[in-house]
Amino acid sequence: MGKTRSAEKFDVAIIGGGIIGIATAFRLAEAGLQVTLIERGAPANAASRGNAGAFAFPSILPLASPGILFKAPKWLFDPLGPLSIPPAQFPSVLPWLLRFFRASMPDRIEASTAAQAALNRLSETETANLTREAGLDHLVRHDGALELYESEASWRASLKSWERCEKAGIEVEHVEGARLAELQPGLSSRLVKGVFLPQWKTVSDPRDYALALLEIARVRGVQLIEGATVSRLTNGTEGVAVTLEDGRTLKAGHAVLAAGPWSNSLTALLGDKLPVTPERGYNTTLPPGSFDLKRQVIFPAHGFVVTPLATGIRVGGASELAGFDAPVNYKRARYMLDKAAGFLPGLKREGGTEWMGSRPSMPDSLPVIGRASSSPRILYAFGHGHLGLTQSAATARLITDLILERKTPIDISPFRPDRF
Repeated sequence: MGKTRSAEKFDVAIIGGGIIGIATAFRLAEAGLQVTLIERGAPANAASRGNAGAFAFPSILPLASPGILFKAPKWLFDPLGPLSIPPAQFPSVLPWLLRFFRASMPDRIEASTAAQAALNRLSETETANLTREAGLDHLVRHDGALELYESEASWRASLKSWERCEKAGIEVEHVEGARLAELQPGLSSRLVKGVFLPQWKTVSDPRDYALALLEIARVRGVQLIEGATVSRLTNGTEGVAVTLEDGRTLKAGHAVLAAGPWSNSLTALLGDKLPVTPERGYNTTLPPGSFDLKRQVIFPAHGFVVTPLATGIRVGGASELAGFDAPVNYKRARYMLDKAAGFLPGLKREGGTEWMGSRPSMPDSLPVIGRASSSPRILYAFGHGHLGLTQSAATARLITDLILERKTPIDISPFRPDRF
């Protein structure tokens, strides 16, 4: 456990030691502020540990979309489908689901896509700045990603989405035949079309990347408090009192809530009932050498990706809307592994490690970035869903600008906490 300085007043206390909190701590420390990072467990040990490791800058289309309205009824009640809800969880998830369907209406899609595109453009710039300044460029791969289709019809059905991406300035290359085989040898003959995204990047391993950034942040003066749960945030005339469950209280000029799906327990106490829900993802990480994977490959019809990491080949994805106490269903991880073996015939499936973690998911696929309604000194930075790693550097920049009262480089009103 890191040493605390509870008698001192920090400039900023960050609640949440995932990649969002870590990146924000790094950026604030670089700005000369005294920062403490408070994590309920071990840093980078939840979604920041087991995600797919992608800087998915081209991923600007929200999960909530007109097409999902036709797919969701079938998916939701399939326990192994790309998006599912265990029956016992349905009553608690229903309010979120109704907002999700509302966000899927055509009048909402253009606005949410534009907001995501702006945030991801900023993310691409800020990630390059952050990795360079932190000396972490060697942990980033620039191989792009390959989205794969089993039929001409399914590829054609995706073209409108790709046209929207191209209008937003994203590089898109439609491939087949020899070019497809060049980008990824050893694919099943069932895969007849692909879309190559050269702007897509991956990290050597998402947890290693997050911990390396944390180490640099600590060298810059960030104080880490591990194994500490925040029970209350109280706004005062001189700052924010951060009360821990063990009774300690820290003082800070500002507090940043970046606790992912655990954030809503504190936002409710602050008077902001925000619809962030845990969205579980599953994966299996196979040993290095299990397949000669050149870059991340994506199977959109099946809701999973396969990523080459320094620590192995990670097969994972899917979405399960379920609370923290719901039973874990590792059949989902095995089902994705079975499918991956069908698409990658040479895949060695032995020796894998299964994992499950919860992402913080918002109904409109946009994160919450902004000030609490009860205090301008308390800021929110959570709800990034599948794009936490992707948007971490941009979120860190925006939160830093808000705290330092600088003009933000993009309009952040689409991410405001009161939009629901």
